[in-house]
Amino acid sequence: SEAQQRRRGASDTVILFTDLVGFSSWALDAGDETALELLRRVAAAEDAAISAHGGSLVKRLGDGAMAVFRVPEEAVRAALQAQLDVSRIEVKAHTPPLRAGVHLGRPRRVGGDYLGVDVNIAARVGEAAKGGEVLVSGSAREALQPGAFKFGRNRRLSATGAPRDLSVCRVALR
Repeated sequence: SEAQQRRRGASDTVILFTDLVGFSSWALDAGDETALELLRRVAAAEDAAISAHGGSLVKRLGDGAMAVFRVPEEAVRAALQAQLDVSRIEVKAHTPPLRAGVHLGRPRRVGGDYLGVDVNIAARVGEAAKGGEVLVSGSAREALQPGAFKFGRNRRLSATGAPRDLSVCRVALR
C-alpha cells in the first residue's frame, strides 16, 4: 500500500540522515569514554546546525541522526554546516568524516517520530553518501533553487528498500 501512496503523510517533509563514516571501527580502538566524548561533540555540532536552519531533531541513531525540515534548502544548508563543524572536531587525533542524505517526501508522523517508505528512502540516500558528501534525492533536488547550489551528476541509486527509479546527486554550496 505504501508503494501505491496510500497511508502517506499529509504534507511534504524534508528528511535528513547523517552518519559518521568509520565510527564503529574507530570506536573499537578508541574505547567507550573517548567514543562518547566524540559523540557528544558531534551531537552538539549537528544539533546547532539543525536548529539554526529551522529543522527538528527526530532522533539520534548511534553515530548519526535523523532530522526533519519544511524547506529543502534549509536541510541541505544544515547538512553542509554540520559537516563543516564536525570537520573541526578532533578527539585523540581523529576527525570523523560526516556523510548526509536529504530526501523530500510524505512520511507519516507518529508521535515524535516519522515512519514510512520516504524515511527508508532518506536513510538509503544517506547511506550512499561518502564521508564529507551530501547527497540529495531527485525529489529534493527538484525542490532546490538551482542558483544556490552546485549539483553533481545524477546517478541511479540501487539499494534495498529504495525505488528502482531513485536518482541521487551530490550537492554543495555555490
